[in-house]
Amino acid sequence: MAHLPLRGHRPVLVVGLAALCVVVLSNAGCDAAGRDQPRLLNWKEVTRRNLLGNGLGKTPPMGWNSWNHFQCKIEEKLIRETADAMVSTGLAKLGYKYINLDDCWAELRRDFKGNLLPNARTFPSGIKALADYVHSKGLKLGIYSDAGNQTCSRTMPGSLGFEERDAKTFASWGIDYLKYDNCNDDGTSPKESMVSRADENDRWASYAGPGGWNDPDMLEVGNGGMTTEEYRAHFSIWALAKAPLLIGCDIRAMDNVIIELLSNKEVIKVNQDKLGVQGKKVKKHQDLEIWAGPLEKNKTALVLWNRGPSKATVTANWSDIGLGSATVVKARDLWEHSTQSSVKGQVSANLGPHACKILVFFLLLVMSTSNASSSSWANKEGGASSGGCQCYCDVDLPMCEHGKRVLRRMRERQERLNVESLNVDMLKGRS
Repeated sequence: MAHLPLRGHRPVLVVGLAALCVVVLSNAGCDAAGRDQPRLLNWKEVTRRNLLGNGLGKTPPMGWNSWNHFQCKIEEKLIRETADAMVSTGLAKLGYKYINLDDCWAELRRDFKGNLLPNARTFPSGIKALADYVHSKGLKLGIYSDAGNQTCSRTMPGSLGFEERDAKTFASWGIDYLKYDNCNDDGTSPKESMVSRADENDRWASYAGPGGWNDPDMLEVGNGGMTTEEYRAHFSIWALAKAPLLIGCDIRAMDNVIIELLSNKEVIKVNQDKLGVQGKKVKKHQDLEIWAGPLEKNKTALVLWNRGPSKATVTANWSDIGLGSATVVKARDLWEHSTQSSVKGQVSANLGPHACKILVFFLLLVMSTSNASSSSWANKEGGASSGGCQCYCDVDLPMCEHGKRVLRRMRERQERLNVESLNVDMLKGRS
């Protein structure tokens, strides 16, 4: 399944849909261009550059999708009310801007010209009118299609053989986003649980980045079947893994707990981090897991996750996440909204069943150790260094002053040692 943020202009839509085909063919091993011109850039570099060229998808998309809660029971009144609720709940201001129709929005048959037709009973005003309404709210409208002959529900046609025609149709309606599914092409896989999808998504982390994001499916937060702690774990892992944050519940009927969870600005900030690196599972022991990933400005995001049925303590050592053993950090708990300063060596959390803790580390002081120097996450440029250590300063990090004080004391100690050594040498010379 692929999600493509698109512009509501015909040329970009056509190119966007074609680009998807190129990516799929390349993943399947299509290397004709490479054989003709073997010294050109790697295909992944070319594809990434092309995807970034239209300015879309620089961070994972955020919004709402109809399938998880409503499945085929969708109609235009529901979509309009959902757009209204996205604004009234304040979610739109946090970045949730896409209102996405999933499967079942179209008639079973195309018209005599081969065009897709909105379902006359459920979308009597047409998709263009719906897009105009959603746009009037400052939001964007997404739509659904499939790479096969029919969609997953088998209630409407897929785009196989009609790719360019459908792209032009979507552009004429003002569609901003396309979810392109992969059913009924003889290669579909069954839908898995949230935990299984997180594991599967982790395998593809190296392919994610600005211009193209891995999609482990929509959020189940607010749909029932999970505890609040499980919802937090779900949202935390999706945020760390740079997954699209597409709400899957009925946002017209969310309680305060769900609104507060989905509105956590600090967790959203991890997902929308401009560095654009998907976090990964870095350590696992039975049901206890550590997930981590780099953020801009030398920060690190960390999730401690207890996937087991009973309470347990999860510990992340600095070596697990590529930090030197003497590194000092400020640890920000994104659910508790609390800060622990001057953390060294490791961090632990006693977690209930299926619960997690998500933290952001701000580097204060980094000692030059073999572990730290081998870390592929930290950009060591810009740190003030002396005497085998580095102090990192960040405009959002008042505690960096603590790091400066530590560094200053180390310098003063070294200066005293130098003076003492000089005095000893002078005394030896007199004797």
